[in-house]
Amino acid sequence: MSRLDLLRYRPQLSDARAHLTHEVSALDERGRASTISIPAERPLTVYVDKRELVTLMTLGGAPEALTLGYLRNQRLVRSIEDVVSVQVDWAVDAVAVVTRNGIADVEERTAKKVVTTGCGQGSVFGGLMDEVETISLSDTAKLGQGVVYRIVDTIRTQSSIYKQAGSVHGCALFSNTGELLYFVEDVGRHNAVDAIAGLMWLEGIEGGDKVFYTTGRLTSEMVIKGAQMGIPFLLSRSGTTQMGHMVAEKVGMSLLARCSGKHFLLLAGQERLVFEPELLDLPHVPRSA
Repeated sequence: MSRLDLLRYRPQLSDARAHLTHEVSALDERGRASTISIPAERPLTVYVDKRELVTLMTLGGAPEALTLGYLRNQRLVRSIEDVVSVQVDWAVDAVAVVTRNGIADVEERTAKKVVTTGCGQGSVFGGLMDEVETISLSDTAKLGQGVVYRIVDTIRTQSSIYKQAGSVHGCALFSNTGELLYFVEDVGRHNAVDAIAGLMWLEGIEGGDKVFYTTGRLTSEMVIKGAQMGIPFLLSRSGTTQMGHMVAEKVGMSLLARCSGKHFLLLAGQERLVFEPELLDLPHVPRSA
């Protein structure tokens, strides 16, 4: 889709704002009182064409993008031009989505759910598992070892709610040269990945040469969503699960876990990574936090 078409079909979006942290009183081990910040968490009930679909527990930093990404990754809406508007109202903790032609067979398509291991009780509609077989990722995309290190260092120095209040997950989208395109935090990593999917949809960004980073585990849900977005590289500072690894191998995704400093474990898609062993002998000069 051209840039002109994107502007023509771009849905009408609210610009809902919410406080991302909340102050509470605490006593330390010596009984000393202090005030600390904790992440906000609020429900967001999604209504599509006046039909209640799901309630997402979210930090609330990017609710419009989260809603779009959720509909995209659940394959309930196939293209951005099918969405007329997304309007978030925090006064009632709800978002109203209007589509051009409705969602065909919505009851049948949402009847079977799989509760995932994502923080905050993530869930995917069961039919998504069947679509894994049809996903084809780029077989020409390459990622240099030095770019992996640049990504890890960028995340380390990124200003974040986590550094201020903890208890959230972060996800980021990078170019294949290590340029940070989007960074989103939420109470569950599945929400953060959905928000990035929504932002990509709005801007018409394809995933074929992009790199996705998450602070959380590489579960099957994360791998499936990354594959649906067409992204061939998935990085994490954490580990993976057996099913996450299985899905990555099935779709041909490059999976890098335990990314910290100059260490990583390449678990799948080895053919895409360009090793640069000479970088290991160079002194590591961390960027300023």
